[in-house]
Formats: sequence, C-alpha cells, structure tokens
Amino acid sequence: MFALGQTAVRAEEYQIVVNASNPVKSITADELSKLFVKKVVKWNNGVAVAPVDQVVKSATRAAFTAAVHGKEVSAIVAFWQQQIFSGGAIPPPEKATDAAVVAYVRSNAGAIGYISVGASTEGVKVIPLLH
Repeated sequence: MFALGQTAVRAEEYQIVVNASNPVKSITADELSKLFVKKVVKWNNGVAVAPVDQVVKSATRAAFTAAVHGKEVSAIVAFWQQQIFSGGAIPPPEKATDAAVVAYVRSNAGAIGYISVGASTEGVKVIPLLH
C-alpha cells in the first residue's frame, strides 16, 4: 500500500501522452483522473476522450494510479466492476506494453495514455502533469 507522502514522488515513473493533434499543452492530476474514470468525456475542442490504461500488473500503472487517483490499482478495478454491473461506463482498454499504448494514442485523435519514462514517444505528444 502506498503512503500518501510517497505518491508525489512517483510522477517521474511515467509520462502522459496524447495524440499529436490534441491542442492540450498540460494537465493536472485531478483533470487526468476525471478523464480516466470517464467523468469528463470530451476534450475542450469537442473531441471524445479515449483514455487507455496499461494492464493491471504493470508497475507503470501502479505508479500512475497512486499519483493520479490516490488509490491502488485494485480500487480502480473495483470501481469499474461496479460501473459495469450498474450499467454505467465501461473501463478504458488495457494495453500490455508502452509501445501498444503509443500506437493506440497515435491512431486515436482523442486518446490519452501513460507510458514509462524513457519509452519511445514517436508520433505522440508528451504533456506535463501540473501539480
């Protein structure tokens, strides 16, 4: 379990990527969390948001989830199970590798994802996470 004081340190373990055509220049953790739990479903330019997660066992997802949602991955999985059961939204697709996330983001105008630091970002735009 992550202590609250440790979550801010984990931002260097991942980077946020969006489609190259997306005009967004930066994002806050709160905005990012709302996109990934589908409380916000459109970008400011009207394009549908298409978040993409890493697989549950990914260390990058654990770091992202702790820093952005302030929760463990299991809590987010439980949230999505409740949503599905109640007829709500469905969770973002999960990709097994950084390259698969980048490919998804590159091919979807409204896509946003996260990848490990140092992974190739060819064809996508990296945006800073504001604190």
